[in-house]
Amino acid sequence: MTAPGSKITTCLWFDGKAEEAAHFYASVFPDSAVTAIHRAPADYPAGKAGDVLTVEFTVCGQAFVGLNAGGGNPFTNAVSFQIFTDDQAETDRYWNAIVSNGGDESACSWCHDRYGLAWQIVPRVLTAALANPDQAAAKRAMQAMMTMRKIDIAAIEAAVAGEAVA
Repeated sequence: MTAPGSKITTCLWFDGKAEEAAHFYASVFPDSAVTAIHRAPADYPAGKAGDVLTVEFTVCGQAFVGLNAGGGNPFTNAVSFQIFTDDQAETDRYWNAIVSNGGDESACSWCHDRYGLAWQIVPRVLTAALANPDQAAAKRAMQAMMTMRKIDIAAIEAAVAGEAVA
């Protein structure tokens, strides 16, 4: 069911939409694919024999299992996926794919997909800015980030440089 020799994988509990979610993630992120679909051999509390029970998939090379186990256990922000981006176009592409397909925006790089999973679309420029050894520059970057939903790389760079952002 998972990579040969693998001892651990992340299992995500979906309310009947594991296959749909897996195909969505595979369509958005590189190095992603739906690798197996397993159907229930018998009836179970959230479905019937023949229904999709689990879906194996990868997102950016990371293996996951989606489980159709019924409602009652929604995702929370206690677990989120961070996707690191190299430029504004990549940041915009991932953000827009998640938010415009039934998801919603949150703050400081966070958004949620239509399945309720929390994502952080994080430009590498932001992580570098927050770790800047110049504490004043890092503080300006942090303050700029706190005003954003989707991260604006040019605004973060301007904040680090001490420039006013229009």
